[in-house]
This record gives sequence, structure tokens and C-alpha cells, in this order.
Amino acid sequence: MRIFGSFALAAWLLLLPAQAWAEDPPRSGQPVFDRAVELVFDHFHDTSALGRFGTAVRHEIDDADAPLNAASSNERVSKAIDAILASLGASHTGRFQPDTIAYFELADIFRFAIRGDLRRLFPPEGEVSYPGIGMIAQPGGGSLFVNDVYDGSPAARAGIRAGDEILAVDGAPYHEIASFRDKVGRTVEIRLRRDAGAEPITVKVAVERLRPLQTFEKAIEASVSITELKGRRIGYVRLWTLSAPDGLDIVAREMADGRLKDVDGMVVDLRGRWGGGPSDAAELFVGDTPTFRLIQRDGEATLANMRWQRPVVGIIDGGARSGLELFAYALKANGIPLVGVRTAGALLAGRAYLLPDDSLLEVAVSDAVIGDDVRLEGRGVEPDIPVRFDLPYAAGRDPQRDAAVAEMHRILDGG
Repeated sequence: MRIFGSFALAAWLLLLPAQAWAEDPPRSGQPVFDRAVELVFDHFHDTSALGRFGTAVRHEIDDADAPLNAASSNERVSKAIDAILASLGASHTGRFQPDTIAYFELADIFRFAIRGDLRRLFPPEGEVSYPGIGMIAQPGGGSLFVNDVYDGSPAARAGIRAGDEILAVDGAPYHEIASFRDKVGRTVEIRLRRDAGAEPITVKVAVERLRPLQTFEKAIEASVSITELKGRRIGYVRLWTLSAPDGLDIVAREMADGRLKDVDGMVVDLRGRWGGGPSDAAELFVGDTPTFRLIQRDGEATLANMRWQRPVVGIIDGGARSGLELFAYALKANGIPLVGVRTAGALLAGRAYLLPDDSLLEVAVSDAVIGDDVRLEGRGVEPDIPVRFDLPYAAGRDPQRDAAVAEMHRILDGG
């Protein structure tokens, strides 16, 4: 069954006209840097920021210690691009290199924007993929910790948990892509420390070729679970992104006819990886129209519209950004309690462009306004029930999810 009517914000953005800037941007002679500058001047949504952006560009070009020019090293160019983009102070604006998981995930999310280069970048069919295990790491205190484990991924199946300290992969330092290159179909040994001061453990994990949006859809489906608590059945699903084409349909099917059909209430986890997706996604939980199906003459039913009518609790953190942040705002506006910490404050609309070295440049091309004057950019959505999550050595413990389940039980009990 598939839901009709989803409208992808990212695809809509591809139709927006470019806004040319009246002045010629400064040039360094370094092609990657100059193209990044040109794209920002041509497409960045807030022309009032281009003055300070131009100043930052000139500062990098004229730097007395390391002036930027055609002979500059890749490291110097990367630092310069990061610096000028930071001067804009905006979300959805950054450069992504092919040695990061984010590069591949954004390439898949923005595949229509770079469709002319997909076969060259990802031969032979142009399908975005990378070698990996479904794990995202985050630095902290001089160490590297597992921040996310995609549900149903090789890392999840191997028992890797959020909060594990990553010490090595096959005896070498961990790198998001390089650690798994040329190892698809094989296993790697990942050395971890689960508790502070504890002896390291070694986990064997199968390396797979992961297609980002497909991986997200599988993770959303694999995240579905039910907690039995004092006679109540509480459903749970994690929306890793709204950009996966079938992601919301998976949730709708599970609630209409699947594992979540008979639960008493739902916990919706918005601690995602990327936003995107339809701007009306939250209507799955807060819309007024009833659920209905289209039934063919052979009796086959197609779910045309699903609306959840039972209690909901949301979970948020800094991973709730962009479309997921709008989702969180809609839940809160409809009186649905949110558990966790403030969302990212990253609600602009972005588009990706290829630079001459095949790195990706994302540029915020549109402002985003809710109603007449509400902007979440730089502000975010505050939780109703603040609960921190301390990542290092969490050993898989999730106080935010536990608090959301407890709040749902309180609601169901009429508390």
C-alpha cells in the first residue's frame, strides 16, 4: 500500500530561479574556492549577508600568512571554504567531501540536482552507495564515540551501541569511508570501549554496500517496536529522515495494518540524521481527515490516507533539523508533548551543487517562515520535558526514549 499526495520540498527547490548578485565576486584563481564563492553569490537566500561574505572571501585571498591562489594546497582551500561559509551563519550551507558518509547521503537526497553527473560519480548505473556498516561517530573529549547506529544495519546486528568509544578498525584508526573501502562482503574487527576505564572489546561486523535512502527506509522499518508497560502497549518508530521516498508510507502502513495497529499510544522519535521531505508530514499524527482506503474490484485495498487518532509523544534533539524540525513544531503546536533537548534551529531550504573537485556544496537558497512570522532558524523547538542524553559510554542506554515511554504511560493512565 502507498499513500498518495506526498510533495518533496527538496524537489520543489530545484524549480526556484537563481538570484544574481549585482557585483562580481572576488576571485583567487583557485577553481574550487572560486566556484564555491560564485555559487553563494548567485544563490544564497539572504543578500544582506553577502557583504560580510565578500569581506571574508577577500580576507582569505589576501591572507598575509597564506594567501589563497591557484597553487594553494587542498588543506588550505578546505580551511578557506569552511571559513567563508561560516561567515554566513546559516544552516544548510556547507561543503562535503567524498571521504564522509554525509557526502553520500546528501548526494542521494539531492540526486536530482546532480543527476547529470551521477553515472560518472557512481558508475555504472549512477546509484549512490558507499561501503559501510551503518554507524555514525562523533568526537568528544579527544575520543571518538558512536553517535548513531542505524536500525537493522550491520553495526546494529553486531551489537554496536550508541556511546561506544571507537578505538580502531582492523588495527587502524577509524575513518568513515576509508576503513571499509574494498572490504564489501567481508568482516572487519572493530575495537571498542563500552564503559569508561573498561577493557576494550572486539566486535566483528559485516561490511555492506549501503544505498543511503534505502538504508534509511530499512532503518525506519527496523526501528518499529512495542513496549509492554503495566498493561499498556506503547508503539515506537524512529524517523531517521523525511527524505526517504517510502519512509512515511512505511510508518503509515505499520500503524494502519501492521505491527503498530493495536498499540495504545505512539512514541515518534524525531532524532534524525537529515530533514527534507513533505512539509505536511506531521499530518500523519495531527491531521483531521479520517483514514480511508481505495478498494479495487478484486478486493485489493490501497491506503490512500492514514491519520493516527490515539495519543502521541515525540522525542527531539539536535538531530531534529529542517523538515523534522517543522514536524516537531507541528506536534508541539497541536499539544503533543516533546521529550529531549532543543532541536537544531536549522530550518532553511538548501540545494546541493558539485564543485570542480566533485565535493558537494550545499547552499541555503530559501528562508523558511511558519505562518506569518515564525522562524526556527537559529532558535529551534524547545522540549516540554527536558531530558539530557550524555553520549560517552552510554552503553545503549537511552534516557530520552525511556522518559517518552513513561510520559506516554502517564497519559494513557489519565495522569
